[in-house]
Amino acid sequence: MTVKHNGAKKLAQESFYSSFDQLNGVHPWMEAVQDGFIAYRVRQLNTGKIAYFNFILAKEMGLIPPDHPETMTDELEDKLIETFSIQIINEYDELNSRRIDPSTIRPHKYMATRYLQLQHANKQGKTSGDGRGIWNGTVYNRGMTWDVSSRGTGVTRLSPGSVQAQRPLKTGGTEFGYGCGLAEIDELFGASILAEVMHLQGIRTERVLCIVDLGKGYGIGVRAAPNLIRPAHLFLYLKQERIQELKAATDYFIDRQVANKAWPIKARGNAKYDELLSCVCTAFAEFTAQLDTDYIFAWLDWDGDNVLADAGIIDYGSVRQFGIRHDKYRYDDVERFSTNLNEQKSKARLIVQVFAQMVDYLQTGRKKSLRAFANHAVIEQFNKQFDKCRANRILYRMGFNETQRENILAQKGLFEKYDKEFSYFERAKISGTTEKVADGVNHAALFNVRNIMREYPHHLAKSPMPFEKRFMLDSEFFKQILSSFAKTRDARLSEKHRRHIQAFQAAYRELVTVAAGKNKPEQILKGICDRAEVLNSDKRITGNALIEMVDAIINEKKRGLSMTQIQRIIDRLVFENSGVPETPVSRFYKEKEKTAAVKMDLYAKLLSLVEENKESI
Repeated sequence: MTVKHNGAKKLAQESFYSSFDQLNGVHPWMEAVQDGFIAYRVRQLNTGKIAYFNFILAKEMGLIPPDHPETMTDELEDKLIETFSIQIINEYDELNSRRIDPSTIRPHKYMATRYLQLQHANKQGKTSGDGRGIWNGTVYNRGMTWDVSSRGTGVTRLSPGSVQAQRPLKTGGTEFGYGCGLAEIDELFGASILAEVMHLQGIRTERVLCIVDLGKGYGIGVRAAPNLIRPAHLFLYLKQERIQELKAATDYFIDRQVANKAWPIKARGNAKYDELLSCVCTAFAEFTAQLDTDYIFAWLDWDGDNVLADAGIIDYGSVRQFGIRHDKYRYDDVERFSTNLNEQKSKARLIVQVFAQMVDYLQTGRKKSLRAFANHAVIEQFNKQFDKCRANRILYRMGFNETQRENILAQKGLFEKYDKEFSYFERAKISGTTEKVADGVNHAALFNVRNIMREYPHHLAKSPMPFEKRFMLDSEFFKQILSSFAKTRDARLSEKHRRHIQAFQAAYRELVTVAAGKNKPEQILKGICDRAEVLNSDKRITGNALIEMVDAIINEKKRGLSMTQIQRIIDRLVFENSGVPETPVSRFYKEKEKTAAVKMDLYAKLLSLVEENKESI
């Protein structure tokens, strides 16, 4: 779509949607860390269609009025195209004197930030950073500053492809891996769905604000978060031993966290770095424990590239939500395999260890080896906080409310007794070894503990027996918990299985009894049932389901599915994941109703894909 305006229409649009004018390339990082980015001239493409717009996020950010209808208008689409349908004028364009209409060039340069990346040969961050993205700027609303950046806006010299080629690359070229500079529309649709689902589950994450469809399978994805800085933005200066730049970058990060009232850092001088380390430790322990218990793979590693510095998800290309505990899955990234779910705790702990090294360097001016911090007090603090958060999260997923969880955890050894049996089932694998899957390798999980967490409290609630004598038959329990990956020989109920089933049930009943406090255990079962039903729903969008769902949407789009319908379908899929207990969401989600009509045959197909893949990776 080519954007055209008459004078009166453009004036009205500029007035009503003037909040978007803040996103003009100017960003405080450019002043704070003057060597932390490469500045690019940017041109307006004046083309594309809005494939998705996150109305709720835009309202939270103050970009549109709170009462704005969740309908795309011509004026709003024009403003979004004007703001986000842009591309950098990169080194290739400059060297080849590419002819560009001067009227399309934006007045301010936009930054591609530098940060550490393990996939680059240089492990000090001298060549790496935003390879296909730029930062649009910041938005301030109601005491909160939001970062906004875009991906798919052209190849920068920080991309792995540019470094491999050792020369400037043309945007759109495919000769070198990670050297195209564009983003495929299917990955952007996938990110828009999964990121909002993660947000509704209470996980810190980037969120997709907007998708511009440029045609031919490509688009521009606009992301937003209160702080898009990664640990890798800081670590490159640690590795390069550039203390002044490291101090500037770290102080910038701290100032944003404090201004947004995200972290309670009150000290001044070098003491504030100790408080930073404590906040980092707590955030990463909580975050990693939630990933572990919720079976979310996010490819953490010590460089702090694929994670936000406040411990949140960024870059959904390799993020997956598993249906069951597929903790042997590794993503095949062509030149290397990823870490797996089991390794995320140790990798998060290593990130905290690097932060400890960084803080010491800031305070002493002398960089010590990373090994010197292996036994730092913050490492033990991380381990304790992880274990505490994991225990609380497992009990939460079982359906216990906050008071009930406190009752259980106050009794020493009680949760550990249950966890021994829970972990036996959760971590068991089918017979055989690791096998190749579509985008990596995996050794599938034998049991689906989500099923038993959902169904077992219902069984207890229905039983007429005294509570201490209520139990599920071994054979029924085994049938409920066995995953669809089980082979014939795995599906035989052994004596070992019986012992663990009986021990699991005894430990579960003991948890309920203690959780009830002064009440009878029977009195709290209904609440546990209701919560466990929501928290262990079969409507869980796994990685495989998401891929197939996006493929189905793209195919319908090729057959003429309107952008309005795509928007409504994504909104409905996301809305199905709202209402998670104890998870704070904005009032705009609470006020939202799923009233907009969707193409029901397609929507039914998408839900069937969710069902078919509910136990997959």
